[in-house]
Amino acid sequence: MGCAPGVLACARPSTKSARMRLALLTTLTMIAFAANSVLNRMAVDSGAIDPSSFAMIRVLAGAVALCMILTVRGGGLPAFARGRISGAVSLAAYMIGFSLAYVSLNAGLGALILFGTVQVVMFGWSAIRGAAPSPRQLGGAGVAFAGLILALWPGDGAGGDPVGAALMVMAGIGWAIYTIAGKGSAEPLASTAANFVVALPLLLILLLGTGLHAAPSGIALAITSGAVTSGLGYALWYHVLPQLRGQTAPVVQLSVPIIAILAGALLLGEAITLPILIAAVLVLGGIALAVTAPAVRAGRN
Repeated sequence: MGCAPGVLACARPSTKSARMRLALLTTLTMIAFAANSVLNRMAVDSGAIDPSSFAMIRVLAGAVALCMILTVRGGGLPAFARGRISGAVSLAAYMIGFSLAYVSLNAGLGALILFGTVQVVMFGWSAIRGAAPSPRQLGGAGVAFAGLILALWPGDGAGGDPVGAALMVMAGIGWAIYTIAGKGSAEPLASTAANFVVALPLLLILLLGTGLHAAPSGIALAITSGAVTSGLGYALWYHVLPQLRGQTAPVVQLSVPIIAILAGALLLGEAITLPILIAAVLVLGGIALAVTAPAVRAGRN
């Protein structure tokens, strides 16, 4: 009956179908990631909720939704599995930096900083581990990163607050570590649920304090971000990660800022400047170069 879900290398007739399925799932994941930027900015910028409350409700909603699905499907919660601390701490760092940064950054710029940081950290990690990218992958990543630099350049570009940018860099480092930790996940849904559950008390300790407020609309946006675009989106990410070639994962995430920029313009009225448009072309072109690079064959002298 063909390949099992998520298996790319099996019978010849199903290889193309499996690749198309992987491409579709990866696209859905990137859309979910971009939606998080839009939902967070929409909620915080409107004053419907403060960033700390948004982060805590987001993680709580994600934990509840994932645990419910895990219970229905059947299976335990690997809260004490190897690597759980790194997964939970990196998720908490991402959530805190992400929510606080959107007080001053628009959706598109925040996503650009986030995934630009992710790319740098993940490429660096791969190089340290000896999985050096091919020249074409390096070239594609370089073109894409040049697009990010253009978008962040002072002047007529996107602009942004330095504190917000620093917080988003912290979020990017956290997300990169979270992604690296998820590479070896055998049970994506269970691992994601456990990460959310363990990260929740960390967020409560770090973020509970004065100035918390949440209107019904802000709570609804936080729940949507947590249960749907975060919880299910991250579980899907953990599912597709093992199927992506080493350098593809960090580069393909650079499509998220472009989706966020367009969504921010359509839904939030954020301006799209000429530098942003040029940056979009460079980023998408760089992704195309890197992702379509042929696999390097190992073991040849």
